[in-house]
Amino acid sequence: MLAIWKWYRGKSFILKITVGFILGIIIGIIFGESAQVLSPFGELFLKLLKMIVVPLIFLTLIVSVNNSSPKELGRIGGKIFPYYIISTGIAVGIGLIIAKLINPGLGLQMPKNTNIDVPEAPSIIDILLQIVPTNIIDSMAKGEILSIVFVALIIGFAISFIRHSTESQMTEWGNLLLKLAEAGSEVTFRILNGILQYAPIGVLGITATSIGNQGMGTLQSLAKYVGASYVGVAIQMLIVFPLILLLFKVPVIKFFLNTREAIMTAFVTCSSLGTLPVTIKSALKAGISDRVANFTLPIGATVNMNGSAIHFGVGVVFAAEIVGYDLSIGAIIGIILTGTLAAVGTAGVPGAGLIGMSIVFTQAGLPIEIVGLTAGVNVITDMVFTMCNVTGDIVGAAIVDKSEQKSESVQRDEGTGSVSQI
Repeated sequence: MLAIWKWYRGKSFILKITVGFILGIIIGIIFGESAQVLSPFGELFLKLLKMIVVPLIFLTLIVSVNNSSPKELGRIGGKIFPYYIISTGIAVGIGLIIAKLINPGLGLQMPKNTNIDVPEAPSIIDILLQIVPTNIIDSMAKGEILSIVFVALIIGFAISFIRHSTESQMTEWGNLLLKLAEAGSEVTFRILNGILQYAPIGVLGITATSIGNQGMGTLQSLAKYVGASYVGVAIQMLIVFPLILLLFKVPVIKFFLNTREAIMTAFVTCSSLGTLPVTIKSALKAGISDRVANFTLPIGATVNMNGSAIHFGVGVVFAAEIVGYDLSIGAIIGIILTGTLAAVGTAGVPGAGLIGMSIVFTQAGLPIEIVGLTAGVNVITDMVFTMCNVTGDIVGAAIVDKSEQKSESVQRDEGTGSVSQI
């Protein structure tokens, strides 16, 4: 058994997770709904990832804040958030254009007596207020990621100010607290490494159950919808993201080779937050500094949703064609703006996909009940949407890190110049 374990551990993660995924597809096709018996293996994997997410975000953000000065953090935030807005807006536009070319909704009709319970869309004020928790422990227990990010940043800044205090006692306490956070962060990464050894089995369970339940026949009537979603994501992944990376002189092929573990994990788990531990690990492997990765990726996993934005664009055209509604130029512009805000603003809210769709559909004057038509293929489309979300997060971290390296290089050159003048 020990020899088998050593052999297993010696294989690459990407090989193991690929084998698990392929076996899951085969089992799902052969056994159909009977593959449901494997669902506990997939559920266990997702539970393990979710278990580690909260301490990982909380501790790594505290450490990350203390690895940079407040001035540096403000500079990083000023770079990453414009990227989120611009890339998400592009994604909405791509979804609209591809859907208009493929016409996914032609020939479909609303099912009779369609009734879907869509959560009420929160206002911007509600979203902002929900970020501040009334009970920190309760927010952690419920996995309210935006609140956890907020609290971690506040604590991180407080520790940073204590560490830089003029009082020696305060400085000592601050350094002690930082060491505790660093030790806790190391523990979470050790646990994560163990979880990743189980990942291929979990992936097999998730894939077999999903394919077995949905079946191949379910895709026939919605093949164009799925196709439009995949083409939109392909354009974002293969054209938009590489162009952004090239613009900032980040080696494209090397980037995708180093981040393929996170991309595949996102594809299988359909969870940006669940993939976050692997995302951070892949970003570090890609050469992104830990202070940039640990600061931007947890935030990106909750607010940056490029794949979801494509979903909104495709969904609006899909719905408009079903009800025979012609989208005007003004309506399309409104959809792009609303889809961008919906993808960013509802990312950390339970039922984010339904809420975001309902917001965009309301903007376009479309019945939100049409969301029910896509429910059967969500498991197929969510895979590529989540993959695109996570890739977008790492691309943002990569270009910010590249920009930071350039800024540091300029500062060093200026410092060298000033010394030589003296």
